[in-house]
Amino acid sequence: MSETSNGGELAYSDSHLRAILQSVQTIAMVGISPRWNRPSFFAMKYLQTKGYRIVPVNPGAAGQAILGEACYASLAEVPGRIDMVDVFRDAEAAGAVVDEAIALRHDKGIQVVWMQLGIRNDAAAARGAAAGLTMIMDRCPKIEYGRLHAELSWGGFNSRIISSRRRRARIL
Repeated sequence: MSETSNGGELAYSDSHLRAILQSVQTIAMVGISPRWNRPSFFAMKYLQTKGYRIVPVNPGAAGQAILGEACYASLAEVPGRIDMVDVFRDAEAAGAVVDEAIALRHDKGIQVVWMQLGIRNDAAAARGAAAGLTMIMDRCPKIEYGRLHAELSWGGFNSRIISSRRRRARIL
């Protein structure tokens, strides 16, 4: 669960985030970019390598394939089940995405709406929670997956591979 104090920082327990990431298989990524150098593209590619099926949702890219998956204009157009909706839209647009997820939650099986880093819409989150959805805001599932699975150190962090110390020259 999240804990806030009057619009303060959001706090989610590791066990809560881990449970979400273990329970979902299909993620609709709303606001995905087909451009390889955008954060949403990186997040999709990473999550695919972890075994998730990512369904891209972007009206401007509908009909295209992004990383091997057909892109749809809206959540309603996605065929089959959606376990989680990952929102790569601004806070104002996130409200409409949450409302669409609420309307489709029974038909699509939507359990979770996850708003990306920097995205927070408390009113939409309250509507989603009241409708029975698990709501996460201001977090990235890619980052949380890596953190919870100790993969961040594989990039050189806390491994003594990267250092701010200047290396001494070897004298032969």
